[in-house]
Amino acid sequence: MNPLVSVEWLHQHLGQPQLRIVDCRFSLQDPTAGRRAYQVGHIPGAIFLDLEQDLSGPVRPDRKGGRHPLPTPKALAETLGRAGIGNEHFVVAYDEPPAGGMYAPHLWWLLRWLGHDQVAVLDGGITAWKEAGYGVSTLAVEYPATSFRAYPRPEMVVDAEAVAQRPPGTILIDSRAPERYRGEVEPIDPVAGHIPGAINRNWLDSLDTLGRFKPAEAQAARFAGLEGEVLAYCGSGVSATVNVLALELIGKPARLYAGSWSDWVSDNSRPVAKGEA
Repeated sequence: MNPLVSVEWLHQHLGQPQLRIVDCRFSLQDPTAGRRAYQVGHIPGAIFLDLEQDLSGPVRPDRKGGRHPLPTPKALAETLGRAGIGNEHFVVAYDEPPAGGMYAPHLWWLLRWLGHDQVAVLDGGITAWKEAGYGVSTLAVEYPATSFRAYPRPEMVVDAEAVAQRPPGTILIDSRAPERYRGEVEPIDPVAGHIPGAINRNWLDSLDTLGRFKPAEAQAARFAGLEGEVLAYCGSGVSATVNVLALELIGKPARLYAGSWSDWVSDNSRPVAKGEA
């Protein structure tokens, strides 16, 4: 199914009992910003799920698993059930693109990982919603708790060992900004650079200037010439899901290195490359 829905589609379907809208806004610089933004104004009927409190596992002291480790399927299923999301619901995730456009695709990927295909990202997020003239609400939303049963798809994710031992011909995509890929700057993690052999496809290039996903033709051009299995990573496994979704638009599956760069550099013995590929 199409991983994207338009604001027009969502507006037409507001209030349907099988619909669950999730506000995923977040800021790495200010972890409380997303919840505050939700309180100021959100799409009517939307609940809020926090990247670090709800959609990530605990960060380990040794940093293995990265800055935003995957929650266990059981823990994530329990979180979804408490929020009123069950297997019968169609979930629409949104954030605030372009710069904040990585968090809704992350929830899209998580639900797919749990075996739940009835999920889509709101193309253009709340930015497009407001630009279309649709209103927002300040009313907190609560749905009755329900049961969410997970059917995990372990084949969607890889770990550091699988990345290090990937077969020849595997395409490894670093989804971060080019300057981070080249190792010129590193504003978050303790080591700069990229995994040797990785190519760079900045996740932001998946979106147009309005924060909507570029059409399939443009995505195909971004990933032209990439044959073979694709693995994607970023800093902590969040923004890489934007590239995974973009690849989905052209029918090319990609697996996620969920721990990503922050997990890779948690082990000082792993090699690091700098500069262009």
